[in-house]
Amino acid sequence: VQSQRVDRMTHPLEIRLLGPFEVLADGRPANVKGSKRQCLLAVLALRCGRVVGVDALIDAFWGDELPATPRNAVHHHVARLRAALGQDAIVASPDGYALTDATVDALRFEQLLGQARSALRTGDAGAAAEAVPCGLELWRGPALADVADDDFARGPVARLGELRLAATEDLIEARLTLEDPNALLPELCELVAAHPLRERLT
Repeated sequence: VQSQRVDRMTHPLEIRLLGPFEVLADGRPANVKGSKRQCLLAVLALRCGRVVGVDALIDAFWGDELPATPRNAVHHHVARLRAALGQDAIVASPDGYALTDATVDALRFEQLLGQARSALRTGDAGAAAEAVPCGLELWRGPALADVADDDFARGPVARLGELRLAATEDLIEARLTLEDPNALLPELCELVAAHPLRERLT
């Protein structure tokens, strides 16, 4: 786990979406200002390594309120991001753009949650109890906090929030195997009070 954390911190491009929007290039804060550029980078980051079509980007950013030349506007924002992050950070394809060679906290969180759930399925509560906290530690506030009101963010915000709560449930499940269940009752009572409709917690 320690080596994983070091790799994440020293990666040439790191994008943090689990809280206030942050971008580090070679360990230093990158100048990514403007809601459209932050939205663009967030969309590419959530699909890191996969191409996002220009038309999909236009729809995500503007919906029915299109600028005069939307494709040119996308190209302009990509150029500004490349200037801030490096020309190789975003690659173009005939279909759109993709972010390459970056670590994204939201994707890392999902990876750790997947590892925890795999461990729970095989009865390895200890491994699950180790992986989930590493994932939860990546959260610094609500997901996509700076762009959460944008239309494109509603789906990812809801999904990541659900996964965050599910991760807490997974951690409780692992701890019930490893610790005295009675010691977890106060924490469980608080969680049930905060989320009364969560059947698993109840």
